[in-house]
Amino acid sequence: NTTKRCKKKMAKGNKRRKVDEGLVQKRINHEDEELGQDVPEEEEDDVRPDNTEASDMAAGVSDGKYRNKQRCLVVCSRGVTARHRHLLEDLRTLMPHHKKESKLDSGNDAAGRMVNDIAMLRSCNSVLFLECRKHMDCYMWLSRLNGANPGPSVRFLVSNIHTMDELRLTGNCLKGSRPILSFDESFEKQEHLRLLKGLFVDAFGTPRGHPKAKPFVDRIMSFYHADNRIWVRNYQILEQQPTTAREAQEVKKSEGQETTTSLVEIGPRFVLNPIRIFKGSFGGPTLYQNAEFVSPNALRAMEKREKGAAYMNRKRSQNKRKERKEQLVLPDDPLDSVFA
Repeated sequence: NTTKRCKKKMAKGNKRRKVDEGLVQKRINHEDEELGQDVPEEEEDDVRPDNTEASDMAAGVSDGKYRNKQRCLVVCSRGVTARHRHLLEDLRTLMPHHKKESKLDSGNDAAGRMVNDIAMLRSCNSVLFLECRKHMDCYMWLSRLNGANPGPSVRFLVSNIHTMDELRLTGNCLKGSRPILSFDESFEKQEHLRLLKGLFVDAFGTPRGHPKAKPFVDRIMSFYHADNRIWVRNYQILEQQPTTAREAQEVKKSEGQETTTSLVEIGPRFVLNPIRIFKGSFGGPTLYQNAEFVSPNALRAMEKREKGAAYMNRKRSQNKRKERKEQLVLPDDPLDSVFA
């Protein structure tokens, strides 16, 4: 009995398999017939590829697609202070196209190679690396990675750091919005500043259509060159509507439009002092060197020498005072004992 039951179950299973295979074969044949049919002349125009995309790109019209797949690796070294760490977090919020990585040990000389390898693994086109020395000095590296020939790279000394939480400014913008990068006219006159402008655009310019970016432009990131340094500021584009008809009429007379546009600072703010530009990524031949740059160690040594000189001058004056007191002793008068 058991063998008969098993044979019946096997026969039913084989029948089901044959039915399923027949249905699948019929469906495949039907699809092949539909593909083999001729397309009517009226529908041929719809099937042909549309060349409007190429024409729009040639005319400079944006199609809104994610083509510039720019990624920036933002990383720091161990030993950074709280201020430097908050600055790094502020930069990450301003750069939705960034890639985050854990801290690196900057004590060894292979830190640059490590950063390059990590950037290649994370498919990053540029690198922003904050390096801290002696828990006091903050250096910023900006590097570009272009396939087999990475570079150039530049090293800055970061000073006058003020973060968003510290400033508590009234400006505000949408998180992930795209910025307008503003450079003053000096970035077009000097060649090394022109090179720095390209690195800033690669690092801080949010690509259009990025998945984490918002399709809005409501802030301006400004770079000013003064006193051989680069001053970085971040502003909100604020458009105000007049509340009354009289204000609207006055604004329209003065500005030519009913809305007034102003800039309100958001933060962070910092100053970059360029030290050296290298041909490669984190090394290589020197393309530019700032002759007026003085390292923070040299400045601290000068301050200590000045303090040491003040101490030595004070000690010399004390010794002179002692010698002067010793020399002011009156000689013995022989007439002092006459009337005793």
